[in-house]
Amino acid sequence: MRLVGVVAVLAFVRAAAAGPYAWRAEDVAATETLALRFSAPLAWTRVAVPAGGFGEWLRDLPLEPAANKVLLFDGREKPRQDVHAAVVAIDIGSRDLQQCADAIMRLWSEYRFWKRLPIEFHPDPGKPRALRYDPRTPDPKRERFRRFLVQVFADAGSASLQAELPRREGAVEPGDLLIQGGHPGHAVLVLDAITDRAGHRRLLLGQSYMPAQSFHVLKNLGDPALGAWFDEAALDAPSGLQTPEWLPFHRKDVRHF
Repeated sequence: MRLVGVVAVLAFVRAAAAGPYAWRAEDVAATETLALRFSAPLAWTRVAVPAGGFGEWLRDLPLEPAANKVLLFDGREKPRQDVHAAVVAIDIGSRDLQQCADAIMRLWSEYRFWKRLPIEFHPDPGKPRALRYDPRTPDPKRERFRRFLVQVFADAGSASLQAELPRREGAVEPGDLLIQGGHPGHAVLVLDAITDRAGHRRLLLGQSYMPAQSFHVLKNLGDPALGAWFDEAALDAPSGLQTPEWLPFHRKDVRHF
């Protein structure tokens, strides 16, 4: 086998050894998964998702210990510690870059990195410029991948992500986004969804925010009885689906990768 081929195989083996959450090899502590901590309530079941898809991958996201706080990129505690139900065990970076849409693009990119699928974002709505990364090219220490992410965080955002993603037709699925593009805009990620026998759905939502901070699972402060779950039907109500730190989202704000 040629040297280039050997290098490619070794890179693939190292990435595979890191598992589907490759940043875990970078000393990010975790105790349990999203699905284990947020089980479906009695009479509710998780919606079916494609095997090996983004939605299934999100369900096994590693979480930090339950008592951990949301931190800002500079290590300080976020002033509000009342909006999160859990903190996802993924690094923030040391710059004010991994904000709301950035964190979602990071998770999507990490999933594609694990699946060895090309990653592409279009930072200028209506223009052909694209930011691309090919995980099939050897990158054993993830240095090139991290540089790609920094460029994405700097150049793309909620406005460009909303512009390039199609609207979700029908029920909201794990892996979808609720997004209002702008400067600033905001986006939250649908981490999971559950349903009852009547077909009602509830959503588990995650976000980063401004400034860049730990990616966290949101509490439903508007209806504390639901804990961390949000009623999907609120998207169709005039008042919308209210998250703790942003304007209400409506059905027209739902996008998917």
